[in-house]
Amino acid sequence: MTLMHPSSGEPCRVLVLDDEPLILLDLEFAVEDAGCEPLTALDLGEALSIVQSTAISAAILDVSLGQGQTCEQVARTLAGMGIPYVLHTGDLDRMDEGVRKLGGTLVPKPTPAAVVVARALEPLAARTA
Repeated sequence: MTLMHPSSGEPCRVLVLDDEPLILLDLEFAVEDAGCEPLTALDLGEALSIVQSTAISAAILDVSLGQGQTCEQVARTLAGMGIPYVLHTGDLDRMDEGVRKLGGTLVPKPTPAAVVVARALEPLAARTA
């Protein structure tokens, strides 16, 4: 079963941004199991390219991307487009105030991938209810 984006009728597409390949793969499979198309990115540049070129329904964003990078630019872009996202992080205690103000739902690591995906898709389910 493929979920559809509630406003456009397009297939549900979920951006998954994480710099850890095994976590990314686990989330990718969970997105597929939820009936959506996963769009994966290992770094900030890949994620921004996907956001600018593809209709996205929701996103799962790792906060800390290594080398001092965060998901902040992607999150702000998604927020400006009205696309819901979750911030998936193992660094809740070390997140700076700018990231805390991004407004996404915080999901701590470790959380089972299916639960992370369900949290990301909750706003879509609410829109179709």
